[in-house]
Amino acid sequence: MRTGSEPRTARSALRLRFWLSLWGLVWATGGVVGFALAGRPGWAAACGALWLLTTADMIMILRHIRQGPHYQPGPDVPPYPPPEHRP
Repeated sequence: MRTGSEPRTARSALRLRFWLSLWGLVWATGGVVGFALAGRPGWAAACGALWLLTTADMIMILRHIRQGPHYQPGPDVPPYPPPEHRP
């Protein structure tokens, strides 16, 4: 059920985002190296920009993980106030 407060109370799977970010970081690094060795500086620069974006995202994700349960509440914390039951 939607409560209307989802943008404020939305949660993110931070560990999943971390692993996906790490996967992107590996591929972006490989792209920079591969395209630089192949003599494609434009593609290497594009992969370098993607590497910077992925690194910034990973830093933000790690910061949120380290901040604790405020950003990763356990299963006992509801994602929004429970709906009121009407008789």
